[in-house]
Amino acid sequence: MESRVAADIRQFIISTFLFGDEARMPADTDSLLETGTIDSTGILELIEFLESEYLFSVADSETVPENLGSVANLVRYVGEKAGQAADVS
Repeated sequence: MESRVAADIRQFIISTFLFGDEARMPADTDSLLETGTIDSTGILELIEFLESEYLFSVADSETVPENLGSVANLVRYVGEKAGQAADVS
């Protein structure tokens, strides 16, 4: 699941923020904000993508770099949220 999530997130970032330019995609551990890949408005678009793609809500308290700052952080965060959803059902 982790590799599919990473691929989905990378593809969303490339198509939405980098206009298809895969060469500009930062490494998975690089900060999306510090590299200029995403700005504050982009974070909102990213949150909308996560919520619609993975069917969970992102709480305001979860909108921190530790969760949304890089592809690696996003993959971990989605995995944790998916695990929480599985625990509820």
